[in-house]
Amino acid sequence: MKANILPICLLLLLTSCNDLLIEAPKSIAVETFYNTAVEVEGAIAAIYAPLKTIYGSEYLPLLESSTDYHKGGGSYAPNSEFQGLNSTNITRAGTKWESFYLGIRNANLVLANVPKTKQLSDEIKNRYLAEAKFMRALIYFQLVRCFGDLVLRTEANMGETNVKRSPSSEVYKLIKDDLLFAENLVPATEPAPGRATKWAVKTLLADVYFYTGSYPEAANKAKEVIDSGKYALVEVSTADDFTKLFGPEVISSSEEILSLKYSKDQQWGYPFFTHAIKSPYMLAAGFGGALYSEEQNYVYANWDKNDLRKSYGWYKSTLAFGTNTILNKKFSDPGSLQPRNDYPLYRYADLLLLYAEASCEAVGLPDINSLDALNKVHRRAYGYNSSQASPVDFKLADYTKASFIELVRKERGYETQSEGKRWFDLKRTGKAKEYIKIATGKDIADKHYLWPIPLSELNYNGALDAVKDQNLGY
Repeated sequence: MKANILPICLLLLLTSCNDLLIEAPKSIAVETFYNTAVEVEGAIAAIYAPLKTIYGSEYLPLLESSTDYHKGGGSYAPNSEFQGLNSTNITRAGTKWESFYLGIRNANLVLANVPKTKQLSDEIKNRYLAEAKFMRALIYFQLVRCFGDLVLRTEANMGETNVKRSPSSEVYKLIKDDLLFAENLVPATEPAPGRATKWAVKTLLADVYFYTGSYPEAANKAKEVIDSGKYALVEVSTADDFTKLFGPEVISSSEEILSLKYSKDQQWGYPFFTHAIKSPYMLAAGFGGALYSEEQNYVYANWDKNDLRKSYGWYKSTLAFGTNTILNKKFSDPGSLQPRNDYPLYRYADLLLLYAEASCEAVGLPDINSLDALNKVHRRAYGYNSSQASPVDFKLADYTKASFIELVRKERGYETQSEGKRWFDLKRTGKAKEYIKIATGKDIADKHYLWPIPLSELNYNGALDAVKDQNLGY
């Protein structure tokens, strides 16, 4: 059977997206592909594959072009007007919907079929079921933040074509239930690079609690990962040392909780969106800076020049946008025709900042634990040892609850710049309109907060009304 894995996986991936939303269990693949560990491993890989494609294409530029520090160039420019997606970007968003649901469909196939096999022990079956549920939760978490109420497809209803949208609250309940099932069944160490661990499950669960305002639960779950001792910040002394985190030669690091792994043999297009044509940071022509910023941008202008993340994360380029143009330098692969950098879904620095904010919200004021988590990240940003007191440390007495949370949110913006997280943070905090107005002078239209349900779903799914079930303004 091992020799059949590749063609079967390709068949799963190449079937039309509409057909992939449901599964009629009639094919040889469904009847025979979920029996042995080798076969199930192939099925698990098929869940990860669409996610790598999504993050390797227009998903991150769609998110980043709506932030307070990036502007969209070319066809992404309308996103930076914050008036909703234009037709070009509606199409791009629609393809992400379809690809996300492909991953969900592949997870549902594992969940429906693995329990039937008699060739695997219950322990091994539960391990695979847990990983499939983790991946389904991860994908739904992306979808619900982009599209709001969703068509909730699980292993129980995947044979149904017509399924109504479910409220976001029900989507989040499924996400949390999946993760709570998975967190003690997924192994503590990666079975292969880029695969889930129980610490990745706990981190995602912390993020879900965080995004939905369940701060005590978010802080507690993040603290479990911190207290595990499994992770540590990558120490730096110069800006160039950040290549140890984002560079093309990085295999893994002490900071990596969950990453999407790419290689020369796998296309990863995101860096092309953030570099100048044939710049020193990417040999290929790329997209000529589909994302860019300006030196006078509020975020960049108020960013301390001594912060190593500023000099590492940006470089100046006249490009086509004038002499004040700056471009993202993260994920650069100098001299390469195709980037090899991994994409960090979750890093330890991200988790520490999540904990700092959630803990302050839960306790009602900053304390020594939330301050320490923030200071670790801040020290590293200035080249100091993250675990030792430094001249750049923040002091507890200087901050109230409100001012500390604002400080952490600013730090998160600096730390995760160009990683596809800032727009979600702006929405999560309820501060998007305020921050965007300060940074750009523009007002966000209400329709801009959610992407439209694609026509492919509205035309295919008879339970949806093309008018009533469409998001606001589309």
